[in-house]
Amino acid sequence: MEQSKANSPRLFVCTAIENKDEIEERYERAYNFFQSLVADCSEKEAHDALNNAVCKNHEDVSLGMLMSILTEPHNATKCYRDLTLVTRDGLTCVLNNLSNLILERYLKFQDTTRNQLLWLLKEMIRNAVNGVDSVCWNLMRYASGGDVTPKNIFLVESLLDIYIDNRMWLDKFPVLVCMVVYTYLRLIEDHNIPQLMALRQKEVNFVIALIREHFNEVLTLGRDLVRLLQNVARIPEFNQLWQDILINPKTLSPTFTNVMQLLQIRTSRRYLQSRLTPEMERKLVFLTSQVRFGHHKKYQEWFQRQYLATPESQSLRSDMIRFIVGVIHPTNELLCSDIIPRWAVIGWLLTTCTSNVAASNAKLALFYDWLFYDPEKDNIMNIEPAILVMHHSMRSHPAVTATLLDFLCRIIPNFYPPFADKVKQGIFNSLQQIIEKRVLPNLQPLFDSPKLDRELRTTVRETFKEFCSNGNGEGVSGIRDEGNDDLPRGGPDEPAFSDDEDDPQPIIAEDTDDDDLPLSEVRARERPELAAALPLILRPFAETLLDDRTSAAATALLNACTSPMPTPIALADLFAATLQDASPLRINRNPSTSELDVALNSPIFSLFSYLHSNVSEAKRKLVLETLKEIYAQNSIQSVGYCLLFYLKVCFEREKRAERDPVKKRNVKFKADIYKNYCSFLELKLAESLADDFEKCQECDANVLVWLIPDVYREFKDQVQNHIRLLHIIVSTLDAGQLQRLVCLTLQGNLMMFKSDDITTMLSTSLSWETFEQYCLWQLLTAHEISVEDVLPVIPKLSYKDHAEALTSVLLMLKQERPTADVVRQMFCRPVDEEDAFVVSTVMYWCQDYEDKVADLLAVLLSTRYPGTSPNKRKRPGKHNIPPNAPPSAELVLGHLEQIRVCCVEQDDMSIFNMECLQKALQQSQSNSSDSLKRQYNELFLLAWEDELPISRRARKLVSNSLPMNPNLHSSNEDSEEEEIVKPKQAKRRKKAISDSD
Repeated sequence: MEQSKANSPRLFVCTAIENKDEIEERYERAYNFFQSLVADCSEKEAHDALNNAVCKNHEDVSLGMLMSILTEPHNATKCYRDLTLVTRDGLTCVLNNLSNLILERYLKFQDTTRNQLLWLLKEMIRNAVNGVDSVCWNLMRYASGGDVTPKNIFLVESLLDIYIDNRMWLDKFPVLVCMVVYTYLRLIEDHNIPQLMALRQKEVNFVIALIREHFNEVLTLGRDLVRLLQNVARIPEFNQLWQDILINPKTLSPTFTNVMQLLQIRTSRRYLQSRLTPEMERKLVFLTSQVRFGHHKKYQEWFQRQYLATPESQSLRSDMIRFIVGVIHPTNELLCSDIIPRWAVIGWLLTTCTSNVAASNAKLALFYDWLFYDPEKDNIMNIEPAILVMHHSMRSHPAVTATLLDFLCRIIPNFYPPFADKVKQGIFNSLQQIIEKRVLPNLQPLFDSPKLDRELRTTVRETFKEFCSNGNGEGVSGIRDEGNDDLPRGGPDEPAFSDDEDDPQPIIAEDTDDDDLPLSEVRARERPELAAALPLILRPFAETLLDDRTSAAATALLNACTSPMPTPIALADLFAATLQDASPLRINRNPSTSELDVALNSPIFSLFSYLHSNVSEAKRKLVLETLKEIYAQNSIQSVGYCLLFYLKVCFEREKRAERDPVKKRNVKFKADIYKNYCSFLELKLAESLADDFEKCQECDANVLVWLIPDVYREFKDQVQNHIRLLHIIVSTLDAGQLQRLVCLTLQGNLMMFKSDDITTMLSTSLSWETFEQYCLWQLLTAHEISVEDVLPVIPKLSYKDHAEALTSVLLMLKQERPTADVVRQMFCRPVDEEDAFVVSTVMYWCQDYEDKVADLLAVLLSTRYPGTSPNKRKRPGKHNIPPNAPPSAELVLGHLEQIRVCCVEQDDMSIFNMECLQKALQQSQSNSSDSLKRQYNELFLLAWEDELPISRRARKLVSNSLPMNPNLHSSNEDSEEEEIVKPKQAKRRKKAISDSD
C-alpha cells in the first residue's frame, strides 16, 4: 500500500515548497484504493472486485478511476470502459467532480492531465453521456480572451475541433450553442496575428454556421452579441452577416425583425461571467467585496502583473468591465462599508489601459447598457458605475470625466445613425433613472463643471440640456428623496471626492498609508494632511502654494527647505495636489518670449531649477528624490517632457541674452541635467525619451515639434533611427509641422536618421498608417537617403499592402541612373501582372538610358545560366548562397515578359532590338526547360526576328546612346554581376544623413 502511494501519479504541478492540498490528497486516496482492488488481477477478477466495491464505496471507486484516466494515458481506454460498466449513476458523480476539479484546479493541471481531460471529454460526447455539456461549459471558461500563449491556443483549438467533429451532438444543446458562439466570437477578435490566421478562419466558418443555423437560439444572447459582432465586422463572412441582419433580417429567422430586437434584450449574467476565467472572477470578487478603500493598490498591481501585462491582454479590460457592471451587484450593507466601490475599480481599469482601441472598447463596455436602457426591464445597478466614475473623477481627474462625457455625446449619432433617436432616448432614460433613484441628486454640477473645456461643455449642454438647467439647482425632474429606498446607496463613510470646499471633512481611515487612490494618478489628501506632513516652518509656504499654484510660490517653499528637510513623499504629495487641476502645457507653433514665460509659471518648473550643478547637493538630492517619488506614484505624467521643455527655454534665453555671436554659438543645451534625471530614476535614456514624447504627444503636438531639433541634436546616439520615437513623431504631425521639420533638415539643423540599420526601420514602418508613412518618406527624402540604403526592402514590398513605401521608392528611383545592384533587387520581386513597379521603372529609364538598361538586363539574364555562359564561373555551393542572391531565371523572364507586353502596347520594341539583349534571349532559350519555353514563347520569338522596324525612340537615342562596354562579358571571379558603366555622379550637396561610427 505504501509502495503504491509513493508512486501514485500527480494531477497537479506543484513546487518543492507546496504541500498537497485536501483535493489532491482525496484523489490520491481514491486512486490508491482503486489500485488496491485491481492490482495483480485478471480482467474478470478486476471487474468483479470493482462491482463489489462500487456498491459500498461508489464515489471513491469513481474518483480513483477518474484519476487513472487523467494521469495514465496508456490505461485510459481500458479504465474508461470499466468505469462505464461499473457506474451506478450514469457518471453523474464523475461529471460533478470533474466540473469542480476544472473550476478549482485547471490552471495547476499537468500537461498530461490537460490532454487526458480533452480525450475524456471527446469519449463522453461520443457516448452521449448525460450532463457532459456542463463540463464543456466550465472548460470553455479557460479559453481566455487576450491570451495567445501556446497553452491557451491549444485549448481553444482542441475544443473547437471537438465541437466540429461532434456537431450533431452540439446542436441538441441550445444553451451550449449560445455559449460557444459567445466564446468564439470574443476569441476571434484576438486571433488576428499571422500565425493564427488558419485557426481564425476555422473559428469564423464554424461560428457563422452556428449563428445562421441557430439564429433563434442565439438571439437570447441579447445586446452583447451585437457588441461582439461589431468587433469582428471587418471579416468578410461577418460583414455579410451584418448585411443580412440590417437589410434582410427575415433570411435569418422569420421572427427576426431588426437589430433593435437584439439590443433590447439584456445579456444574461452567466455569459458575461463566462469570459473571465474562474481565477480572474475570484480575484475581482475578492477585490470588490473584501479589500478596504486605501489598501487596494498592492492588489491592483498584482492583478495588473498577472493578467494585464501584455499588449494582447488589453482587450480583457472590456470583459472585466462588463463583468463588474453586469454581474457584481453589491448589497446595501457593502455599499455603506469602506470596501473599494465598483466605480473605483472601473476607473483603475480605464486609466491604466495602454491601447487606444482597447480603451474605446472599454468605454463602450461601460456605457453599453445605457444605450437602450428600459427602466421596466433593465437594472439600475448596470448604469450606476459609469455615472459614479464621472462624478468622483471630476475633482482630481477631470480628464477622465471629460473623455467619458465626450464619448457619451459622440456615441449618440455614431453608434448606428438610423437609431440615433433610440440611443438618445436610452441614455435619457438612464439619466432620469439616476436622478429618480438619487444615485446623484443633480447632474448640473457634472455636466456644467468649469473644469471641462468650453467646447465640451457646449456639446454636453446641447446634448443634455434637459439636465443642465434648473432654477432650484436640481435636475430637471426635481425628484426628492421620497420613495427611493429600494436602491442600495453608500453611507456617509463612502470614499468619495468632495465637489465643494465647504463640505464636511471626510472620515480618514485608520491606516492612512501612501497608496494611490482608485484612479491611480493622484493620492488625494485634504489640505490639513498635506501641510501636516511637512516641517512646521514650511506649512505657511505650502498653504500659499496650494492657493497660488505658481512657480514663485513653489520656489519660495523650496528655498525655505532647511534642516529638518521635508520627506520626498510629502513634497511629492504636495506638488501632486497642486498640479492636479493645472492646465496641460500648451504653446503656439512659434511661441513668443512672453508665452514661454507664462508656461514656465507652473510649480513643476521650479523643481527643475534645483537640478543645476551650482545648487547645494542636499537640496538637489531632495528634488531628485521628490521627482523619483512622483514617477513611482505616476501622479504627474508630464514631468519628463516638462523637463525637456524647461531646458529648451533656458537654452533659448541664454542665446538671446548673449550679444557676442561667437559666444552665442558656444551656448550649450544642458542635456546632462536630463541624463542625470534618468540615471537617478534608473531609466534607460532612449526609452525615457520615447515615453516622454508619447506623453507630450497626448498633451500638445506643438510642444513636441518644438523639442524635436534639440532632442535629436543633444541625444543623437539614442534617438536617431529609434523606431518607436519616430512613430510617435510621425503619428503626431500635421502638414504644417511636417513642412517645418523638412525645412529644419534642409537648413542643416535637424538630423533624424543615420545610415546604420535603416532597413529595419523601413520594414517596421510598413505597418504604419498611410499619412505616417508619407511623413516618414518626406523626412527621408529631405535627409537625402541614398538608394543603396533602401535596396534591401525593394523585394519585400507588396504592391497591395505597401503602396505608400513602394510609391516613394519608385519616385526615388526616378531620380537615379540604372545600376546593376538596383536592377538585380528590382527583378527579385515576385512577378504579378497587377504589379507595375518594375516595368514602370524600366520604361522610364529607357527614355534616357535605353542602351544601358538593355546591357544590364542582358547581363542579368545571361548570368542566370552560368554553366553555358562564355564567362563561365564557379557556382556557389549549396550551403554557400549569398544573402543578396540574384533573381532566378524564371523571375527575370517573367519581368521581361511584362516589359515586352508594355513595349507592344506602346508600339516600341527598340530595347529588344539591342544586340546584347538578343544574344541573352537566344542563350536563355537554348538553356531553358520546355515548360519555360512554352510559358515565354512570345518573348523568345523576339530573338529570332531578323529585321525589326527602328522605332522612334531608337532614332531619338542614336545620337546620345552610350557605347557598349567592351568588358561587359569578361570573366570576373569576384562577383557575378558588375555595373556596365559607372554613372556620372550628378553634382549634389552634401548628404544630411548621419553616417554611423
